[in-house]
Amino acid sequence: MNDKPAAETAHPVDLYVGARLRVRRKVLGLSQTQLAEALGITFQQIQKYERGANRISASKLYEAAKLLHSPVSYFFDGLEETSNGDDDDGFSQRMTQFVATPEGLELAGLFPRLSDRRLRRRVVDLVRAMVDDDPEPAE
Repeated sequence: MNDKPAAETAHPVDLYVGARLRVRRKVLGLSQTQLAEALGITFQQIQKYERGANRISASKLYEAAKLLHSPVSYFFDGLEETSNGDDDDGFSQRMTQFVATPEGLELAGLFPRLSDRRLRRRVVDLVRAMVDDDPEPAE
């Protein structure tokens, strides 16, 4: 029996796809229940997909992409740049942790709307400086 949480045992690709599903759903303002009903599954299943605890079948991913007005490729965009085979240096887990917070989801929705590349860079630099100045993360 495996006692590790799902996020620690899930395949990095499943974590990444689940995180992308969550971001897209939230950007469109859909609840887990609304998406689940549209897909004919339970909201608990959506939770498992988003955490990477369960893999999304190809047919469900296709249906979700149509419902979320995105190409199936959206769920994999950027994956090849973040991983080397099965080892992604924890990127998928960090991505999942980021979108698991309300603030992370809000930033994920707003950040792409910053059209000025220099401004986006300044935001990243600001956050990096704040993290570097904070020796211990606040809970």
